[in-house]
Amino acid sequence: MTTGNAPVLKKISESEQTVASPDEDVRGRKVVNAEGDEMGKVDDLLIDEQEGKVRFLLVEHGGFLGLGEKKTFVPVDAVVDVRDDVVAISQSRQQIADAPAYDPELVDESRYSEDVFRHFGMAPYWGAGYVYPPYPYYR
Repeated sequence: MTTGNAPVLKKISESEQTVASPDEDVRGRKVVNAEGDEMGKVDDLLIDEQEGKVRFLLVEHGGFLGLGEKKTFVPVDAVVDVRDDVVAISQSRQQIADAPAYDPELVDESRYSEDVFRHFGMAPYWGAGYVYPPYPYYR
C-alpha cells in the first residue's frame, strides 16, 4: 500500500521483519558525522515492508539526560559506514538539528518523506533510477 508516490513505512520494532544478524542491527548505535562528531543514536529503523528495505534511520538527538530530545528521520542513503558501535553519516550536525521533526502521524504521508529527502539533498527512493545503498542489511 502506498500514499501518493511513497510506500507506507513501519518501524522495524513494530513489524515482523528482523535484522539479518545481530552484528548488522544498528539500533542503539551512536550516530556520528564525517568529522566524528557524535550526533545522537539510532532509535529505530523505518522499513518499506512491501520491498523489504530499510528507508530511514530514526535518530534521537539533542537534549540533555533524555530531556528535550528530538527524533528525526535520516535517509539510509546518508549512511557512509557502519562499525561495531557507530553509524557514520554524511550529514552535518546542523542538517540533523534542522531536519523535519519526526511525527508518527506523518510517517505515511509521502509529502513528509519528500520533505526529509529534500532537506538532506537526496533523491527519494521511489524515484526512477534509485539504487539502494549498501547499509544496513536486514531480511
